[in-house]
Amino acid sequence: MINPRLVKTPMLLILLLFSLQTGATSVLPVSLQRMSTTAETIFHGTALGNEVRLDPTSGRVATYTTFNVSEVIKGDPGTTHTIKQIGGQLPGSNVRQLIHGVPQFAVGREYVVFLPKASSLGFASPIGLSQGKFDIRKLDGQAIVTNGRALAAMTKAPQQQALPNLPSAVEAGQLPDQPAGVQLTDFLQTVRGMVRE
Repeated sequence: MINPRLVKTPMLLILLLFSLQTGATSVLPVSLQRMSTTAETIFHGTALGNEVRLDPTSGRVATYTTFNVSEVIKGDPGTTHTIKQIGGQLPGSNVRQLIHGVPQFAVGREYVVFLPKASSLGFASPIGLSQGKFDIRKLDGQAIVTNGRALAAMTKAPQQQALPNLPSAVEAGQLPDQPAGVQLTDFLQTVRGMVRE
């Protein structure tokens, strides 16, 4: 007969580890204002490539994404900029480390990226993980920016007041409270205004 305590202990450990892992990537909503003021680097660019390899500094699996920088909003990323994020799958191997919430970038796609200062090991995921990664899509010939969150909610201060220098559609409350986008030029102008504040 199997001792019930021997079965319960490993199960409790597994549940505890699972809850720690999922809790480790829980992120609170971050406003556009906060992202703009706390980011060390903000740029608009195109993802040129993703390379997954073992990071020599940390010994962990890391994904290196290189961007062609079209426009600098804050910081000095250079004409190309590479970010190192934890996780990925080593090519030709079963070694895989996936971290829930760490954003991925598709090669050839355009983004506006809000980055914090890199950690002492050189890792720098976007602020608020996927919140600091804005996809740029074409809609009726217009470049539209979105990150899957309700843009109207992101542009409100904690007191739920509209911030200065916002696109007129946001100020007028015309953006629905659902994932929406705004024109790239308006978005970049808004972020520049927030950076200057």
